[in-house]
Amino acid sequence: MNKLSLATIWLDGCSGCHMSFLDIDDRILQIIEKYDILYSPLVDVKEFPDEVDVTLVEGAISTDEDVEKIELIRKRTKTLIAFGDCAVTANIPAMRNRFKLEEVLNRGYIETARKNKIIPDQHLPKLLDQAYPVYHFVDVDLFLQGCPPSADLIFYVLMELAEGRTPELSERARFG
Repeated sequence: MNKLSLATIWLDGCSGCHMSFLDIDDRILQIIEKYDILYSPLVDVKEFPDEVDVTLVEGAISTDEDVEKIELIRKRTKTLIAFGDCAVTANIPAMRNRFKLEEVLNRGYIETARKNKIIPDQHLPKLLDQAYPVYHFVDVDLFLQGCPPSADLIFYVLMELAEGRTPELSERARFG
């Protein structure tokens, strides 16, 4: 049997979804029987692969770099999963959306700083006017709610996809 390929990516989020993925514990052995993990913050690969069967995307889209990444990932991924509430709705990163970008930057770099009160403008991705859910920029195949989704839910989804089935999430997944 040919294995599927799996990638995970962490954009603007807390890494809680990836921590939940790690909470799969010894069931990771069942995952690696079905998947080759090609790209992830959990492995040391620098370039997103050309062809991936399943990609879990954690986090909201908050920078110009995030937009470039998600567009590339979508082009190279068969099944793209918005992984957790930040990817699904923009959740916590979107708390800044009620403020103007200038206010957010001023608060973060000037008002609360004791030293070096300067807004960086070099060598950093450009912050977007708002934080956005993944679907705002690309088509999403599956929405995996939860903050974070449970390890059991992540395991279920990956195993269902590996068996060629669409996971039934209406009774299993919830926000928060």
